[in-house]
Amino acid sequence: MKICVTATGSNLESDVDPRFGRCEYFIVVDPTTLEFKAEQNTGMSASGGAGIQAAQKVLQLGVEAVITGSVGPNAFQVLQAAGIKVYTGASGNVKDAIKKFIENKLQTTSGPTSTAHAGMRAGKR
Repeated sequence: MKICVTATGSNLESDVDPRFGRCEYFIVVDPTTLEFKAEQNTGMSASGGAGIQAAQKVLQLGVEAVITGSVGPNAFQVLQAAGIKVYTGASGNVKDAIKKFIENKLQTTSGPTSTAHAGMRAGKR
């Protein structure tokens, strides 16, 4: 099994990025062995459609689940249609999120948890 965790950096000690579509990295992890591969999110600075681009990238990575802080409606629709389980509300570092996943302490999401374009406003005042 492979899962994808959105992250601010390229390793297991990196923080979970709260934004799915505009996360910096996708960390693809085998939760049994903790072997991982970091993939940079090339669509994070897109002027629009970042969530859909991110979801399409995740589909290409062949994962069965995504762990993130929040996910917008367009990305959620793509992931749901592909049968990928989405877990939101994750925080801490990637390793902590995987531990919670293994211990069944994360809840699957039945719908989007943020509005479209919400990630564009993150960090702006």
